[in-house]
Amino acid sequence: MEIRQLLYAVQIAADKNFSRAAEKLHIAQPSLSQQLAKLEKEIGVLLFQRNTNSVEATHAGTVFVEKAQTILDMIAQLKKEMEDISQMRKGKLIVGSLPMTGAHILPRVLPVFYKLHPGIEVMLVEETTSNLEALTASGQTDISLLTLPVIDPALSYAPLIEEEIELAVPPQHPLAALGQNGEAVDIGKLRDEPFIVLKRGQGFRQLAFELCETAGFVPRVVFESSNIETVQSLVAAGMGISFVPSMIARELGSPFVPVYVKLNGAPSRMLVIAYRKGRYLSKAAEAFIETAVEAVKQHPQG
Repeated sequence: MEIRQLLYAVQIAADKNFSRAAEKLHIAQPSLSQQLAKLEKEIGVLLFQRNTNSVEATHAGTVFVEKAQTILDMIAQLKKEMEDISQMRKGKLIVGSLPMTGAHILPRVLPVFYKLHPGIEVMLVEETTSNLEALTASGQTDISLLTLPVIDPALSYAPLIEEEIELAVPPQHPLAALGQNGEAVDIGKLRDEPFIVLKRGQGFRQLAFELCETAGFVPRVVFESSNIETVQSLVAAGMGISFVPSMIARELGSPFVPVYVKLNGAPSRMLVIAYRKGRYLSKAAEAFIETAVEAVKQHPQG
């Protein structure tokens, strides 16, 4: 049994398709099929059922892939420890990020990190909150930028920055005068307003719903988007209102700019850097966390 065969089995299980798995592994599909057949013959069990349109893991295959993933993760951690022994002259760090968060945090962090550690390659994985938690818990990202609450019990985190949440309204909206005067509005007074929100799977969407529910109502959603700048542009165009993290409100570069209004009680969200409990945290990961914390201290609101 070879390490590459473990990797092949894990990738086939993830893609449920030989062609896609082969493409991601950068090998020919016949070679992948031959290696799997060789592995199955060696261990004496069928790992995958080959169907017309997909590949499904057998019971033995499910057990094998789970153990193989653990072994591959241990090998990756061993490599990281050896890289640390070589004083971080080279290495790779996989950083997960929410697209909305990464667009505003990473430009402050990465240039500084690359200057301090030019031999470390940073790979960025952008995903939704739920997917990022799963990737981090399984070791497929070393660290990830997330917002509280972190649901997966397998994860620990280091606080990064707390930022206020504001209300974005169209310039012609009656509440716009409050924003221009620096006054705040009660969330409860928004119960009859049309809301524009992020799509499911994004943590900030859940936070927006919780703010409304705490105020005693469920928001009336008229439009959803996966992009926070699209949300704000639609607000500016008069389609509705939306909650917005203050960091993003201040950095919006769209020609369609809403008016931002403070919320009574100054609700906020906490950005954190999450990692798997008990997993070896490399020197590169520790250095990235330190760089990120220092960077946001120097530029807390952009």
